[in-house]
Amino acid sequence: EAKIPYIVAINKIDKPSASIDHTKQTLAEAGIYVEGYGGEVPWVAISAKIGTGVNELLDMMLLVAELAELNGDPEKLAEGVIIESRMDPKRGVTATMVITDGTIIRGRFLLAEDALVPVRMMENFMGGAIDTATFSSPVRLTGWSVMPEVGAVVTSYAKKKDAEHALAKSIARHVTDKRDEPLTEGTVVVPVILKTDVAGTLEAVKGELAKLKHERVKLKIVHSGVGAVSESDVKVALGIIDPLIVSFHTKTDALAADLASRNNITIHDFDIIYKLTEWLAEEILRRAPHIEVAENLGELRIIRCFSQQKEKQVVGGRVTTGKISVGAKFKIVRRDTEVGEGKIIEVQCQKIKTKEAGEGSECGLQVESKITIAERDVLIPYVVVSKQ
Repeated sequence: EAKIPYIVAINKIDKPSASIDHTKQTLAEAGIYVEGYGGEVPWVAISAKIGTGVNELLDMMLLVAELAELNGDPEKLAEGVIIESRMDPKRGVTATMVITDGTIIRGRFLLAEDALVPVRMMENFMGGAIDTATFSSPVRLTGWSVMPEVGAVVTSYAKKKDAEHALAKSIARHVTDKRDEPLTEGTVVVPVILKTDVAGTLEAVKGELAKLKHERVKLKIVHSGVGAVSESDVKVALGIIDPLIVSFHTKTDALAADLASRNNITIHDFDIIYKLTEWLAEEILRRAPHIEVAENLGELRIIRCFSQQKEKQVVGGRVTTGKISVGAKFKIVRRDTEVGEGKIIEVQCQKIKTKEAGEGSECGLQVESKITIAERDVLIPYVVVSKQ
């Protein structure tokens, strides 16, 4: 959809059950048509286990890059994208980025939205320290000011002053973008404090929580981060009404657990995403405000009016749709206009008392209403139910 050139690598061809044609057919069913199978998408059959086709895959990468004119400039200041970030207890905030263009040199400064890092500790994909890296390389940097978000675009600066100026502008823009949307009247906000093991997981969980929708309930992540649930996270919860503390693939500090226990706050631990979303969906329903809704049972057209004594009346009619039942309230509709309400006291079919009468039945009713019912009026019985 993004029109990015790509290659299909069909793996595990060393397995006896491997079927390249079946894989191509499955791809075609998903709208991916490879070369020789009705399309132009290049493909290579490989075995990651024994190395078959890997050289051909590398050659294909170079060919596709050349045809698409995917070029980089090693002389310019580096640009890239954050693909992972985490809090290392010993080293601080570390993040891995892929350089999309330019070159990173030790001593420069990188900015990823609101996160700033001086290039001092830079490692290659093997974990070895390096002084420089150029485009298409993954590098890991340590010492970020805050946790950079996965997917954040990284820009580099030769001078610290330029990086700090760009950071100030980014923070101002970020604050503006994060303003809360106004809530509709009657909406309940469920505050969530979320902690995960790494930044990639945090973004993934946030994405799943954003899918949980309810007309009268809004999940609001008031605080989130990477690492164990700490005492400060619990302190945030203490200042909020009915918060939910959720940890995913991470632990809880002993001090945090003790503080939560003393204040009757439960820390909910999960390691499977669908179990987390199922639990939150149930929690949303539990917290949703109940509203009373009138559900129509059917319609009855008045054929004849027999007697009236104060507010009690005896009438006869036919159930045209649905049903009528003893105890139900009803609306009185006269010439398409609602003129009043009442309540069904008794129902008789063929002079036999019954609790309800279905569609097509002719019956007599004793009703209670302040409005005098007339022939050809339509009674619409209804019940009031409570819904979330």
